[in-house]
Amino acid sequence: MASRSTNRLSARVVEQVKKAGYYGDGGGLILRVADGGSKVWLFRYKSQRRVREMGLGPTRDVSLAEAREGAREARRLRRAGIDPIDAKRQRLAAARLDASKTVTFSQCAAAYIESHRPAWTNAKHAAQWEATLRIYAYPIFGNLPAAAVDTALVVKVLDPIWSKKPETASRLRGRIEAVLDFATVRGYRTGENPARWKGHLREALPATHKLRKIKHHAALPYAEIATFMCDLRDREGGAAAALEFAILTAARTGEVIGARWSEINMTTGVWTIPAERMKGGVEHRIPLSDPALAVLRRVQSDKINDVVFSGQKPGRPLSNMALLMMLRRMERHDTTAHGFRSTFRDWAAECTNFANEVCEAALAHVIENKAEAAYRRGDLFEKRRKLMEAWGTYCTILPAAKVVAFNR
Repeated sequence: MASRSTNRLSARVVEQVKKAGYYGDGGGLILRVADGGSKVWLFRYKSQRRVREMGLGPTRDVSLAEAREGAREARRLRRAGIDPIDAKRQRLAAARLDASKTVTFSQCAAAYIESHRPAWTNAKHAAQWEATLRIYAYPIFGNLPAAAVDTALVVKVLDPIWSKKPETASRLRGRIEAVLDFATVRGYRTGENPARWKGHLREALPATHKLRKIKHHAALPYAEIATFMCDLRDREGGAAAALEFAILTAARTGEVIGARWSEINMTTGVWTIPAERMKGGVEHRIPLSDPALAVLRRVQSDKINDVVFSGQKPGRPLSNMALLMMLRRMERHDTTAHGFRSTFRDWAAECTNFANEVCEAALAHVIENKAEAAYRRGDLFEKRRKLMEAWGTYCTILPAAKVVAFNR
């Protein structure tokens, strides 16, 4: 028979009691009734000279007998020198860890892409992430827990394409590594990242730069640029004007066809491209030379809305292929629109004394050296203005005239 110091309550009392307060059953077990009538079981004890209360659950879920069993287990832990609340937290953490081990790699990848999507200015970037993982990684370990992905599985994904498609393979490896890092931070896996390159996969796979056959964009020799520009200026239409403007500003195709009048200050001769339209994600100011401004004045008369270079439909921007198609109509298969940036860079290196950083800034190249980037505060704008004026002049003087000017 139980002592009256314990088991003081009965199931009927527990069911019928309405008055708010604490009702002891003995041995640390307490029934707490709230003002609203809700009832919960508590185990009360002292630990390091302070009173602690551990919840055992509401009466609607936990019977009196179950509550007494919970209190009995808590007293057993106390006798063993273990704090019941700490033990409960450890059990819950272990349960969460067990549950996290069932989160698959594909689920982690989807969560990673979704969390980073707002920071990716180009919608194609997310699509490329999803496509490469779906095609190459998911068939091997997409449905496996992220915690189960090991080096052998990563290599199994990369091996078939490492030599055949080194560019794709390299990006795929980086994406797998990012997803697994994400999984580690979220608590879905522990240990080293099996997709890490330095000190790990580098020992198992050859460096991709040794495999990759670099294919440069076809570029026109700078000595031929003035003759080409003379031919281009005789062409009509938005594509011809856009290509001429792209060459004179050394800008990328996407930056040119996306140009808006609201970005251009004709008075100061400055074209400010917002960060969201730049490859490097940083606002870029381009000083406009006199020849570049002349192109804008020619197309300004056809201005319908904010679009600078309209396509076949007035007021609609050119397509991504417009400049390349212009070159094809000129029967110039020896160059590409992007290749004119190389033409500009070759000319700047071989025919001018402008510093390398000025030329790189003109091309809006991202500074790879992070220490140098931290100290490079300005955009060398005034020096770039002189560079672009010199380039504009070079593009408009035919070869014979250049010889005469040089001999003077």
